[in-house]
Amino acid sequence: MSTADRLSDALYGLGWSTVKKLPEPAAVRLGRTIADLAWKQRGKGVKRLESNYARVVPGATPERLAELSRAGMRSYLRYWMESFRLPTWSRERVQTGFDPKDIHYLTDGLASGQGVVLALPHMANYDLAGAWVTTKLQTPFTTVAERLKPETLYDRFVAYREGLGMEVLPHSGGSAFGTLARRLRDGGLVCLVADRDLSASGVEVDFFGERTRMPAGPALLAQQTGALLLPVTLWYDDSPVMQGQVHPPVEVPGTGTRAEKTSVMTQALADAFATGIAGHPEDWHMLQRLWLADLDPAKGPS
Repeated sequence: MSTADRLSDALYGLGWSTVKKLPEPAAVRLGRTIADLAWKQRGKGVKRLESNYARVVPGATPERLAELSRAGMRSYLRYWMESFRLPTWSRERVQTGFDPKDIHYLTDGLASGQGVVLALPHMANYDLAGAWVTTKLQTPFTTVAERLKPETLYDRFVAYREGLGMEVLPHSGGSAFGTLARRLRDGGLVCLVADRDLSASGVEVDFFGERTRMPAGPALLAQQTGALLLPVTLWYDDSPVMQGQVHPPVEVPGTGTRAEKTSVMTQALADAFATGIAGHPEDWHMLQRLWLADLDPAKGPS
């Protein structure tokens, strides 16, 4: 393991062991302080966040983009502070910490036994949303996690999410899709973060007026298993309760090839994500390159 990897693992370990012991007001203040320091340093991630927000809020002045990126970093650090502390939250705190609108799309889909795929962008705290599903709805689900370096850090994330009641599969390795399909055919729930294609071979979509790629997995799973495909967006307001919206189902087109159907469905997902992100841009934590115009073809997403 490299020195940088050891340092990353040690810092995350310190976060999980120390931050979760803080009183909540202290954790909130710490997160905001770290966010403001990072924002003032104008590092690569903050500049990329502003560049991405410029697509979401066309015509925004530099001052407005700076304001958004500051709010975005505070939202991002709120996600981390909550995630470090989430394993210590009581069931009641988890159940009252999220207020999703139109949850009937999810509960009706699960009750029908057809299986449900929830697809989300990198907004607010999807780990909290997942913990709410496993506690409030008492519904386990399966998800996929990108393999992080070092491996010990990936193991920390897997253990953390499994501790919240999730089944976690590695993104790489090739067997995840088959396992997800089996869970759905059994009437289960699958949750996937789906606004950034990690394989550089996803489906091209229009997103805020420019082309990018998003994963084909959610649309393919819905086609192959008959599962319901539901976009979900999340955001914070001024309260301690995270907000959310379950969007109407993405229908499988009646005609076309598998690729054509996948393209139409993934574009529908992108449109739902865009609606949620446009309403709450500061809660979209996209600190990486996303649009094709920004990507180095030789390297893919970074």
